[in-house]
Amino acid sequence: QLQLVESGGGSVQPGGSLTLSCTGRGLNLDHYGIGWFRQVPGKEREVVTCTSHNDGNRYYANSVKGRFTIARDSAKNTVYLQMGGLKPENTADYYCAADGPYSGGGESVHDTPNNYNSWGLGTQVTVSS
Repeated sequence: QLQLVESGGGSVQPGGSLTLSCTGRGLNLDHYGIGWFRQVPGKEREVVTCTSHNDGNRYYANSVKGRFTIARDSAKNTVYLQMGGLKPENTADYYCAADGPYSGGGESVHDTPNNYNSWGLGTQVTVSS
């Protein structure tokens, strides 16, 4: 059964904003580190941003730092990727992934795909005029 459901992808003009959602189904995302990854044809999947299960530590790729934000809404069991200042090079398929479960005060984050066991199906983001 699909455990992560993504929404919010679409087309946006350069300089615009878009927010992607990743909602857990059968997973309490408060127990999981969550990563957002991107992939384009011919390239390996790469990290955009990730957060530890307790949001004690976050990582942003240099290319998106200051423009993208990862945010957790525990009441909705959802983690968002808030994207601003979008550029054509941000065009990609975007995936959310869950790493865990974890409990307690650990704050580790993992920025490589092989650390994640559950994945959404991906959502397309196209940035063009």
